Amino acid sequence: MVIKTTIKVYGMSCKHCVKSVTDAISELEGVESVDVDLENEWAIVTFDSETVNLDDIRQAVTDAGYQPGEEVDETGNTQTCPVEGEESQESGTCPIVTEEEETEEPGHYATSTLDINFKVTGMTCASCAKNVEKVLKKQSGVVSATVNIALEKASVTYDPSVVSSKELKDAVVSIGYGVERDTIDLNIGGMTCASCAKNVEKVLKKLEGVESVSVNLPLEKAHLVYDSSLVSVTDMKSAVEDIGYSATSEKKELESDREREARETEMKQQRTNLIIAAALVLPISLGDMSTAFPNILWFVPPFLANEILLFLLTTIVMIFPGRQFFTGTFEDFKHGVTDMDLLIATGTGAAYAVSVAATFFNLGPGYDETYYHTAAMLITFIVFGRYMESKTKGKTSEAIRKLMGLKAKTARVIVDGEEKEIPVEDVEIGNIVVVRPGEKIPVDGEVTDGSSAVDESMITGESIPVDKDPGDTVIGATINKSGTLKFRASKVGSETALAQIIQLVENAQSSKPPLQRIADVVAGNFILAVHIIALVTFMVWFLIGYEAFDVSLFSNITSPFLFSLLIAITVLVISCPCAVGLATPAAIMVGTGKGAENGILIKTGEALERAQKLDTIVFDKTGTLTVGEPELTDVVGTDDYSDDEVLRIAATVEKGSEHPLGEAIVKGAQARDINLKTAENFKNIPGHGVEASLEGKRILLGTRKLMDDNDIDISGLDKKMEEFENDGKTAMLIASDNTAIGVVAVADTLKENSKHAVDKVHKMGIEAIMITGDNKRTAEAIGRQVGMDRVLSEVLPEQKASEIKNLQNEGRVVAMVGDGINDAPALTQSDIGIAMGAGTDVAMESAKIVLIKNDLIDVIASIRLSKLTMRKIKQNLFWAFGYNSVGIPIAAGILYPFVHQILISPAFAAALMAMSSVSVTTNSLLMKRGSIKE
Repeated sequence: MVIKTTIKVYGMSCKHCVKSVTDAISELEGVESVDVDLENEWAIVTFDSETVNLDDIRQAVTDAGYQPGEEVDETGNTQTCPVEGEESQESGTCPIVTEEEETEEPGHYATSTLDINFKVTGMTCASCAKNVEKVLKKQSGVVSATVNIALEKASVTYDPSVVSSKELKDAVVSIGYGVERDTIDLNIGGMTCASCAKNVEKVLKKLEGVESVSVNLPLEKAHLVYDSSLVSVTDMKSAVEDIGYSATSEKKELESDREREARETEMKQQRTNLIIAAALVLPISLGDMSTAFPNILWFVPPFLANEILLFLLTTIVMIFPGRQFFTGTFEDFKHGVTDMDLLIATGTGAAYAVSVAATFFNLGPGYDETYYHTAAMLITFIVFGRYMESKTKGKTSEAIRKLMGLKAKTARVIVDGEEKEIPVEDVEIGNIVVVRPGEKIPVDGEVTDGSSAVDESMITGESIPVDKDPGDTVIGATINKSGTLKFRASKVGSETALAQIIQLVENAQSSKPPLQRIADVVAGNFILAVHIIALVTFMVWFLIGYEAFDVSLFSNITSPFLFSLLIAITVLVISCPCAVGLATPAAIMVGTGKGAENGILIKTGEALERAQKLDTIVFDKTGTLTVGEPELTDVVGTDDYSDDEVLRIAATVEKGSEHPLGEAIVKGAQARDINLKTAENFKNIPGHGVEASLEGKRILLGTRKLMDDNDIDISGLDKKMEEFENDGKTAMLIASDNTAIGVVAVADTLKENSKHAVDKVHKMGIEAIMITGDNKRTAEAIGRQVGMDRVLSEVLPEQKASEIKNLQNEGRVVAMVGDGINDAPALTQSDIGIAMGAGTDVAMESAKIVLIKNDLIDVIASIRLSKLTMRKIKQNLFWAFGYNSVGIPIAAGILYPFVHQILISPAFAAALMAMSSVSVTTNSLLMKRGSIKE
C-alpha cells in the first residue's frame, strides 16, 4: 500500500540540510517522493509500505545527521494518510491519534514548539557566537539554536513545556554575555486595593513570553519585561481587560531605534579607543625599534627610546584601548569559555610583561630588549578592526526598521455608528475601517463600501494603482489614492502582509552562511591550539630541549626556564591573528571601493562567497527590467481620425485625471507637442474608464466593457486591441458620440539595457528567469522581448521568497535582482540579493549587492567583482594561515636542533606578523588593477 506521511525533522538550518535529508530518504527503496520543508521542519514522504517502513525512514534521517520526530499534520495532530485514491486497509479513513493515545518517543519534542529571536550583546568574534550557540543547545527542551554574529541575534526553537524563554536568556547571561529585553509600562485603570494589583500581576505572568511583572498600585502602572516575539502588547492589554481592568500603553521607542542607539554607543567607544591607540603607537614603535635598528631609524629623537617613557605610553594603551581584551578574558574564564580576547590578551600581555621586566629588572643577557611596540601595534590593529566592525555590523537591521516605518500609526474605525481614531495595534478582526484619499490603509481587509484606486507599489512593486471595489482585498501600508473606502479588517498584527514580509526578511537574515560555519569551527579551535602549542613548546624545551641540544653553548641565556619562556612567548606573538583578521576586511575594503567607482555596492561576505557558483538569476519585472511607470506606446485611429487627433482627444479627456494611465497619455501627447483643449463634465467610471464632453461631443475612454455597456461597435479595432494586449500592453478604446474612433496603448516599457544584460547572463552560462505579479499573458510577452529562459507570473508578494526557495531546493545557486519592498524577502532568501539603486530603501537594505547607477549591465560586473574579491580573500587567508603554519613551528624552535642559533625572537616574530599583514594588504591592493567591465 502507498502511504503519504509527514514526520518532523529537527536540526536543519539551511537548504543544504534540506538536500541532505531529501537525498537520504530518496535513496531508500520504495520511497516514491520526498518534500522537505525547512521552515516547518518536516518531511512529506510518499512510500510503499510493503517495501519500506517508517522506522527505516527515521533511521535514514538519523544517519544523515538529523533528528527525526513524530508524524504530524498541519494541525499538529499525529497522522498517517493513504495517498488519494487508496484507502487504509483497516478502516478506510485517516487515523487521527487522540491526545490520550499520543506517545512521544524518547529524545523527541512535542509539536507545540516555539521560535524566538533575541539580541545578544557582548559578542566580538565567531568564538563568542559559538559559545552562545553551545550553551543554548545544552538547555533541555531546545530543538535548535543558531547565533548570527553580524546581526547579534540568537534564533531558538524550543519546547515551552520544558524550558522558558527567560531560562534561555539567563543561560546566555550566565556565560558572560548580555541579552536585550523588551520592556513596557502599562497604565492600569480600575485597581482599588492590593488584591487588584495581585490579580493583574498574576494574569500577566501567565502569558508565555512575559518574564517579569511589577505592578505599582499608587502609580497605577505595570512594568513588564517580555519577549516581543512571543507576546504582543495587545495580548497583554487583553489579558488585563479580560479580568475587568483597563490597560493603555504610552508610545514606546521601536526596538530598532534602541538597537541603533546601542550601535552608536559602541562605535563611539571604539572610536575613542582607536584615537588613543593610534596617537601613541607611532612614537612607541619608533622609540622602541630605534635601538634595534639604529641605522634605519637614525632620525628618531633619543628621548623616545627612553624605556621609562615607553613604559608609560604603552601602559596607557594597555589600560584604556587594551582593557577590553583583558576584562573580556577575565569574564570568559569566570564562565568557562574562551574567545579571541584570550589570544589577544595573552599575546599583548606577554609582550608587555617581558618589556616591563626588561625595563625594571636585570634578567641577564637576552632579556634586555623591550617589545612595547609589539603590544601597542597589536592593540591598535585590533581596535581598528573592532571600530570598523561596529560601523558595519547590524546594517541589515535597517531593512526591518524601514519596513516597520511603513505601517500606519493609527486607524479610523466605526464604533457605535461613529468614526473613532485608535492605535493600529488595537484594530481587531471584523472592525469596519474607514480610509480617506491620501491615507495609508492600516491593516489587511475586504472592501465593503466605496471605490478607489490604491497604490500598492510599496508592497507589490507594481507601479500602476489597482482599482478597488466592494469585495476586493486591500493590503495594509498601501496608499488610498482617490475615493473613500470602508473595509472589514481580516488580518491584523503579525498576520498582515507587511508583517509577514518583515518576518520573512528576519528569517532570511538570521540564516548563517556556510563560510561562517567553517570560520566558527576554525576560530573555536585556533585559540586553544595556539595555547597548547605554546605550552607544549615551553615544556619540551624546559624539560628536554635545553640540555639535549646544548643550548648553553650557543646562547648567552643560562636559564632553561627563561629560554623556554622566551620561545613560548614568541609562539604566542607570532600567532596573533592580525593577518587573519585583516584577510577578509582588507579585500572587502578594496573590492567595495572598486565597486563604488563602478557604481556597485557590495554589502556582505555571503555574496562574495556564493558568486562563483551562481547558475541562476531571477529578475523582478517592474522597475528592474522595465522603467517602473507606464508610458504611452501606441496610438491607432480609424480611417476618419488620424493618430494625432485620437491622441489629442484622449489626452484632453484625461487631463483632469489623477490615474497613472491617464497621466501617461497626457505626457505622451505633450511629448508630441499636441495642443490640448479643455473637456467638460469629466466623470470617472471606476474599473472601466472615464467619460467627458469635448466640443459638444460625448467622449468615452476605457475598456471593452465600457464600450459594450454603451452599445458601441469596436469590431474594427478589436484585432489591434488584441495585438497590444498580447504584447503585454494596457489598451484603451476611445469613442466619440457612440462611435469608436481609435485605441491607445500604455505599457511599462523595458529599460534600454535589459535585453543586452540578459544576453550577457546567457553568455556566462547562467539561466535567466523573470518573476512578476502580472498576469501570464503580459508576463510572457515581456519575457519574450528580453529573452528569458523562464517566466514566473502571477506571483503574490509573499510568494516570491518561496519561489526562490523552490529554485534553491533544486540545487541551484540563485541571485535575485529587484527594486521593490515586495522583493525584500526574496532578496534576502536568495544566495545573492541584487537591488537597483533607484529602488526602495528597504530593497536596497535587504540586498547584498546594490547597483547604484540602476544599470542592469552592472549585474554582470557585480558578479565579476564578487568573484575577484572572493579570490583575493582566499589568497589572503592562504598567506595569513601560511605565515602561521610556517612561523609557529619555527618560533617553537623546530630548526634549532638542525641549524644552531636559528631562533626567532619576539621582536622578529612581531616583524613577521607585520610582514604577514603587509602581504595581505598588498595582495588586496592588487585588485585595483583588475577589470570587471568589458
